[in-house]
Amino acid sequence: MEWDGDLAECPVRDVIDRVGDKWSVLLLLELSAGSRRFMVLRRALPDISQRMLTKSLRQLERDGLVSRTVYPTKPPSVEYALTPLGGSLFDTLGNLVRWADSHHGEIRRARAEFDRREGDSAAA
Repeated sequence: MEWDGDLAECPVRDVIDRVGDKWSVLLLLELSAGSRRFMVLRRALPDISQRMLTKSLRQLERDGLVSRTVYPTKPPSVEYALTPLGGSLFDTLGNLVRWADSHHGEIRRARAEFDRREGDSAAA
């Protein structure tokens, strides 16, 4: 693909900016199993801060990948779900997830080997 326009408007960069961060991908993966309430998502990703979870969900909602439904309970409960657009992206992300799962061991070994070589050259 060749992009002749303004790089700030490049569709690939625009989409990768969103799905390239780990929280968005992990949230999409979690929501691929069905709608989730905020605290369920928070428990599923214990290392995300509440602020970052809120920010990530709002960005995904803004991009049309996630829907947010508020139920009139006391206190109000909020549920998030993949939209059809988000589901279509998840089909593609699923391939990435399977690739990562299949090759993670190789990547970790390559990193360890690189770090070993770099450590050897730094000590010399």
